[in-house]
Amino acid sequence: MHIPSCGTAGQSILSFAPALEQARQPNPDYDVARWLFVPNYYCDYRYILGTTGERPLICVGINPSTAAPNALDNTLKSVERIALGNGYDSFLMFNVYAQRATRPDDMEQACNPQLHRENMAAFRWALGQTRGGSPAVWAAWGAIIEKRPYLTDCLRDMIAIGEELGACWYSAGPFSKRGHPHHPLYLRKESGLERFDVAAYLRSCL
Repeated sequence: MHIPSCGTAGQSILSFAPALEQARQPNPDYDVARWLFVPNYYCDYRYILGTTGERPLICVGINPSTAAPNALDNTLKSVERIALGNGYDSFLMFNVYAQRATRPDDMEQACNPQLHRENMAAFRWALGQTRGGSPAVWAAWGAIIEKRPYLTDCLRDMIAIGEELGACWYSAGPFSKRGHPHHPLYLRKESGLERFDVAAYLRSCL
């Protein structure tokens, strides 16, 4: 369980670029040739957690919990299974907002603009990791996006970046009653991905 100790505005936030540089350095806790963990230490926020490859599936949840390299939680285990089962060689777990909180009710009430800006820099970088073809983005945030009003604004920024870089959006499993894409946790391991019109979703559901 991760409960934020304080709001991220009261913390020193490491920008994505130097955090990525640090994450590529040798680490005694995990194999950096296989894992990408940004920042590469456990703190109250996380930009990216995943594996390295040339054709990653970028999964987008709401916010990080406790997962780390070699210690994936059940959600991340499901993400990895579905990514590999759908023909991708790796996965990158990203989130609409970067603050760690196992219970979304513990997320901060207001968006930290600095944390959001660096999170969007991480998303832009992640979209550039596909070698050939369009980057594949799996919408997997569930109804939790309704927890905070600022999450919709964060998602709008993500969609704009995705449009700029030619992202293809997908979903897996049934939608919620309000039309939100399914969270990865309770999906069958053989779940397939289907194209998802994220712009239409934003207009009709949020």
